This record gives sequence, structure tokens and C-alpha cells, in this order.
Amino acid sequence: MKRASILLLSHLTRQKPKTLTPLLSRNYLSSNTTNTPSYNSLHSPTNNLKSCTKTNGLIIKPHQSQSNPSRNSGTLVETTPQISSRQKKIKERSQIEEAFESAATVEGMLEAFKDMEACFDERELGLALLKVGLKLDQQGEDPEKALTFATRALKVLDIGDDKPSFLVAMTLQLMGSVSYSLKRFNDSLGYLNRAKRILGRLEEEGTASVEDIRPVLHAVLLELSNVKTAMGRREEAIDNLKKCLEIKEMTMDRGSKELGVANRELAEAYVAVLNFNEALPFGLKALDIHKSGLGDYSVEVAYDRKLLGVIYSGLEEHDKALEQNVLSQKVLKSWGLRSELLHAEIDAANMQIALGKYDEAINTLKGVVQQTEKDGGTRALVFISMAKALCHLEKIADAKRCLEIACGILDKKETASPVEVAEAYSEIAMLYENMNEFETAISLLKRTQSMLEKLPQEQHSEGSVSARIGWLLLLTGKVTQAIPYLESAAEMLKESFGSKHFGIGYVYNNLGAAYLELDRPQSAAQMFAVAKDIMDAALGPHHADSIEAYQNLSKAYSAMGR
Repeated sequence: MKRASILLLSHLTRQKPKTLTPLLSRNYLSSNTTNTPSYNSLHSPTNNLKSCTKTNGLIIKPHQSQSNPSRNSGTLVETTPQISSRQKKIKERSQIEEAFESAATVEGMLEAFKDMEACFDERELGLALLKVGLKLDQQGEDPEKALTFATRALKVLDIGDDKPSFLVAMTLQLMGSVSYSLKRFNDSLGYLNRAKRILGRLEEEGTASVEDIRPVLHAVLLELSNVKTAMGRREEAIDNLKKCLEIKEMTMDRGSKELGVANRELAEAYVAVLNFNEALPFGLKALDIHKSGLGDYSVEVAYDRKLLGVIYSGLEEHDKALEQNVLSQKVLKSWGLRSELLHAEIDAANMQIALGKYDEAINTLKGVVQQTEKDGGTRALVFISMAKALCHLEKIADAKRCLEIACGILDKKETASPVEVAEAYSEIAMLYENMNEFETAISLLKRTQSMLEKLPQEQHSEGSVSARIGWLLLLTGKVTQAIPYLESAAEMLKESFGSKHFGIGYVYNNLGAAYLELDRPQSAAQMFAVAKDIMDAALGPHHADSIEAYQNLSKAYSAMGR
């Protein structure tokens, strides 16, 4: 999308052969501008994109006229007209601009821009500043420098007349993108939201072409999704991704690969918030698009099937999950994608475990472990799944040994791969929990939480881990210690998933149980009431968990003597 932004600006500033006409045509000027605009009257950026796309050049230049060559009637020889110093300056400026426009690299563009700074006023450099900033952002090597150019461009282009400007929107999108790269998420959010508002006004007022607005709006929405994901606000990020998909559906061929990928990415976003029902139709649509356009044995189809395996597992339709996994493996094997194939085989083993096929799962994992590196992360995942199967077979000692091997590998990878290691620790903790090794589980979860709290984009995972710690502390009678973990979990999960996510209902239910245990029935009743409302909205009033929340609320009322 960074490349799309700079290509769009290139389209807006494309030069005609052998001529250099101003980017900002007279149609941009105020109503009192004459047909021969003055030098100063052409400095301000404007909003009429239709005019913008028909003109050329980055630098705003004064109107010029040339006198006809004089002819000496007394001779047969034409005299060469003298070029004035003003005309020499104009020619020199045109050559500098041409050098900037023809620069193929960032280095060449920056070198040409230095010459421009010596010859042009700051007010004339707005579009050139924007173009350099976009190029730097596209390269991604020096975000601070890109932000410097973008900030200068905004000062020139944003003249503060309350009229929506397409170029200001592009500049704000650039500033949002660069701020995201610098992990300045709040700044990025502010720039992108303003860009979105400006683009909305441009479309509403019809002062810019929809065909030009859409790619920039898509870039803004996609960046908003990235920023909100990085801030842990995943539910809001999904809304932005959905709008991105709507734009692609309006602008792309129905069978395009990119449209299929956009559907898959939206499905993945829903999986991240454990909303498998919403994820399924987008996953199926991605598969249908890629099968039709690329064939059954394309890599994209393999990735779609792998994701569908995860979705069906989340829906507890494990037979369908395994079917998709097997089909995915065939494609991955045919393309020689060894790493992806090993992970798919581990996924298959987990599906076999879910189906109660423990011995088959163990055999699958024995085949995978032989293909992994001794201290590789993939080997750790194999031993975790092996432990899961052994737990179901009640071979607890063997299961613990597998988990010890996995932890030994993961210990060395905490710094390099914190997210993957945190996920693995969380799964190991769950297995210890199933073996009634609660203290070990709590210790591992606290270790996981300390890793996740350094990663804002993993706030949803941190909230889930905090909820599990609270639950285990409650289970082991450490009620007072449990409450802060549960309260923190509720806040983090609300910010990540919205206030009506079913997971938050479980947290409030546990908070109610904790208050009831501490003989605080009124506080317990408040928590159970919130839990019931969430469960009713998320799962329906007849779901077993909704009914349990209602029963708990009744217990709290009884304890209050009501």
C-alpha cells in the first residue's frame, strides 16, 4: 500500500513530454484570480482533483510569456534574441525539477531535492516534500527522515481554510504510516483519523474523483487496522478491515487473487478474537476465489485450507478441520514448502487428539519430530502436542517429560520470538492445569504475562492470561489475590474485543464468585448481572453458560436475603 500511495502521487504529478505545466491549474484558484495569475497566487494547494489529474509538474511556477523574436528588416540575417536573467532562472528551475522527477532512487531524489531547496521557496516545495516522504516510507529504512519530510509537506499544503484537501489527506496518511513504523501509535491514530474525515468530506462533496479517493482511503483504513491491532483494539481493527474489503470488492475483479487474500485476512482477524462463526464465510470465500482463479493446487488454496482447518477446529467440527488439513498438506508437499508442511502435520495431530485418535496423533508426531532441528521451535511444538496426547492416555510421567523438553527449548527463544514462546507457555500451562499441577501452571502463566505486557499488540492475549491466572488463584483458594487479575483481565479484554464478548462474561462470572466467597453478596450480584447480560447477548439466553450466570445471580440475591 505504500507503493500504491507513491504511484498515485506520480499519477497526479505526471509530466507531459517536453512541457512543464503547473500541477495546480487555475481551476484551483479563488474566484477573484485573473486569467494570468500572479506568482504568489499559485502557491496554495487546492482541492479540485479532476483538474489536478490533467496537469503536470511538482513545482508551482509563475505564469510566463515569451516575446516573438524580432526580425531586422535591413538584413537577411535573423538576430538571436537575448535571454533575460529571469528567463535563465526559469529555465534553470525547470531543469532542476526535471532532474527531481526523473530520479529513479531515493538517493537521486534527495540529491535533486537539495538543488530544489536552493532555488525554490518553501511554499513551492509542498508536493516535492510529499513525494520524497512517500518514497522514504516505501523504502522503510529511515522513518524519522520520512516523518520530517511529511511534516514539512503538511505545513505547506495545509493552509487552514477548512476546505477538504486531497493532498493533505495523502500527507496525513503518510504521517500515520510513518508514526506506526516508529511505534507512536497514538500519533498515528490521530493523523489517520483526520485523513479519513477529509476523504469522507471530499467524497461527500464530490470535489474529488472516487477513483482517486478509494486507493488512499483503503491505505488509511488498512493502516488504522494495523495501528488498532498494535494497540490491542482488535474488534475496532476488524471494522476497518471489513471496510477495506468493501473497497476492494468495488474496485477489483471478482476472481482476483488480491480479493481472495483480503477475505482470508479478514477471516484471520476474526480467528484472532475467537469469533469462528464470523470467520468461516470469509475463509470459504477466499478458498472459492483462489480455487476458481488459481486452481486446486495453488499455494493460496493451501493457505486457505490451513486457515479453514483452524476455523473448523474452533467450531469443534474436527472431522471437517482434518479434511481441510489433509488437502492443504498435499499442496504444500507438491510445492516443497517443508516448514509449512511440518506445522500442518502438527495441526493434524492436534485435530486427531480432538477426535480421540490419540495413538494416531502420537504416530504422526513421531514422524514430524525426526524432521525437526534439535533446538528448533517446531520441535518444541511437537513435544507439547505429544504431551497433550499422553495426558489423554493418562501417561502423566511421560507427558511431563515432554513438557520439560519443550520448556528447555523455549527458554532459549524468549527474546527472539516472544509471541510464539508466550503462546507455547500458555498451552503448556493449560496441560499442567489439566494434570492438577496448579502452582506450576500459575508460575508459567505469570512468566507468560511478563512477556506479553511488553507487547501492546498482544493485549488481548495478556488479558486472557490474566483471566486464567485469576481463575486458578480462585480455584486454589487465593481469592483476594485472584480479584486484581480478574479485574485487569476484564478491562483489557473489553478494550480488545468490545464489551459484549463472551470471554468477558466468564471473567465477570468469576469475579462474582470471588466476591461471594469473600461474603460480599452485593458486589457479587453486580458482577453476575453483568455476566448474564453479556452471555445473553453473545451466546443467547438458552445457552448453558447464560443459564449458569442466571443461577449464580440468584445465589447472590439469596445471600442478600432477597
